[in-house]
Amino acid sequence: MTRLTVLILGALATVIFALIVLVILPQSMLGKLQAPPELKPYTLEEARGREVYIANGCIYCHSQQVRDPNITTDIAKGLGNRASVPEDYVHDKPHLLGTMRTGPDLFNVGSRLPAKEWHLAHLYQPRALVSWSIMPAFPFLFQHKAVAESGDTVVNLPPAYAPAHGVIVTTPDADALVAYLLALKHDYAVPVAGDKAETEKDALPISGSQEGKP
Repeated sequence: MTRLTVLILGALATVIFALIVLVILPQSMLGKLQAPPELKPYTLEEARGREVYIANGCIYCHSQQVRDPNITTDIAKGLGNRASVPEDYVHDKPHLLGTMRTGPDLFNVGSRLPAKEWHLAHLYQPRALVSWSIMPAFPFLFQHKAVAESGDTVVNLPPAYAPAHGVIVTTPDADALVAYLLALKHDYAVPVAGDKAETEKDALPISGSQEGKP
């Protein structure tokens, strides 16, 4: 057997191993998962907001996963009432788990911060609500108008951040992004077998986070 043959066989074995471990095995384990009844598919507006979320790189600073309480303090911090499970992501293609937490986890932000008005003002200018925030502002998702027109949603801003003249109104992208954020609620009990099910059913409600800790 020549060195070239050995090299080709080694490369082929590596590809086959990766295919089994990274594709076939996960598909066999997770491919038949069912969404919990409380987890609804995204509406058209929420799906558009998800695209806005991706396009603006939110995933680079925000994760969407509550980690096991045995190894983290995620639940103690009020990020959720239980750890995330694969069923939570049935409608997410691709999933947006994220790895960085420059900003807070958003897995249950719709439960923790359910006010649309808060999110709109926060997206327009985070420092208007949280003085120490390092989150970038997204003013390009809004419009400055002299007068609000019929159907416009006016963003309520503190005087220091409101325009001297006119009003700030939302664009469809801003409305969609907030609709997506408000849809991020995973505080339902996940049906699992055995004793763990009872644990999940007894999960405590998410402790409301204080304004300024999104």
